[in-house]
Amino acid sequence: QEKLVESGGGLVQAGGSLRLSCAASENILFFNSMGWYRQAPGKQRELVATINLGGSINYVDYLAGRFTISRDVAMNTIFLQMNNLKPEDTAVYYCNAKVLRTDYWGQGTQVTVSS
Repeated sequence: QEKLVESGGGLVQAGGSLRLSCAASENILFFNSMGWYRQAPGKQRELVATINLGGSINYVDYLAGRFTISRDVAMNTIFLQMNNLKPEDTAVYYCNAKVLRTDYWGQGTQVTVSS
């Protein structure tokens, strides 16, 4: 069973930055893609950004420019750099990894942005 562990969440003021990390128990090149999703209170989980095996990156349009996804293969880790955070970015952020038709999820890390 693959394991993903997120870290780096916390409380930050609007305009601040946070860097989330997701450490995998497996070489991340084992996965077809990895990414970040988020779920705000009372809302559905939504995609933030993904990076595939070849390194191609996709962002949800309205977050591109403020959020940056990256990876360190040697560390088996992906990152999400979040800048100029806004109160509406408050959510639990989840790491996701896909292998064929199987999804793996981390436990989530809370990000709270105060106004």
